[in-house]
This record gives sequence, structure tokens and C-alpha cells, in this order.
Amino acid sequence: MKRLITTTALDLSLVGSTLVAASPAAPVSAKPCSTWWKVTGRKVAVRRPAPTEGPVATMHTRVDHYLHRGDRVRSCVVAIGRTASGPAYRACGRDGHVWRVVRGGQVPQTCLKRA
Repeated sequence: MKRLITTTALDLSLVGSTLVAASPAAPVSAKPCSTWWKVTGRKVAVRRPAPTEGPVATMHTRVDHYLHRGDRVRSCVVAIGRTASGPAYRACGRDGHVWRVVRGGQVPQTCLKRA
């Protein structure tokens, strides 16, 4: 009986360490990003913040490339840019502070609608 308990405890400890070591940061069963957005602005800048600038873009951040009305982009991540003096940007006729992270940089969410 003692040998059976020792073996079971050893087996459980190996299984536990294997699960911890093999588990990735995101679960394996997690679905890939499937949220598509359609560009509503005429010509929208995709801005990529510099490493010294911080993680969130501003209206003064350099432009990486442009998106045009009707383009579809995939985005499941947002960056919130809040300022003490009010909204972080005015784009596509509206104020806002939420930036959508897309390939190549960040786009104001006011210039996108769910596709």
C-alpha cells in the first residue's frame, strides 16, 4: 500500500509540473481574433508610436500608412489614450480616446465601424 501511494504521488507531481511548464500564456483552445472593422473615414492614418513615445499613439505620432474608406481591418486589441485636458484626438468628425491596434500601428476607433 505504501508503494502505491508513493507512486501515485510521484505521478501526480510529474503531471502537475508538466501542465505548468507546457501551458502557454494564452490557452490552446483560444480562438484567433475574428473581429473585423470597416473604415468609415475618407483617408485614415495608421500611426505607429515610437518606443520613446509610449504604448499609445497621439495625433502627433508619425504615420506608418493610410487606410481608405471601405477597407477592412482586423482588430481585437484597444489602446486607451486619456488626457487631463479632454479627448485624446478628434478624427472622422468625433472626439475619442480609444485607439484600435491594427497591423502596422493604431487607428482612432471613431473612424471604424464593425464589419
